[in-house]
Amino acid sequence: MTGAGAERIAALWLQLKGWRIVARRLAGKRGSGVGEVDLIAKRGAVLAFVEIKYRPTQAQAAQAVTVNQRQRIVRAAKAFISANPAYNSHIVRFDAVLVAPRSWPRHVINAWPEY
Repeated sequence: MTGAGAERIAALWLQLKGWRIVARRLAGKRGSGVGEVDLIAKRGAVLAFVEIKYRPTQAQAAQAVTVNQRQRIVRAAKAFISANPAYNSHIVRFDAVLVAPRSWPRHVINAWPEY
């Protein structure tokens, strides 16, 4: 499976749980230090910036989200909200969806509370 395939599975999984996908593969300008966000999803007043990881096991997927990636995603979230003021009043959260062969995706809520 490719990363794009895991993202499709994660998006479907979130949609089945009542989330609306706001954006996919949102990337900052090259060289800006703002990283890519795999998915931005909204449910009620919550706006989640979601990192998708596909690995042979969910434990390996969880370990694959590095501190540097988290920091870039936080910067991307701040840039997105700054450019989209309609989301200013939303509760911002950083989630992860861990995808591994032969298992259901695992949605990790508030995977890193750094906002």
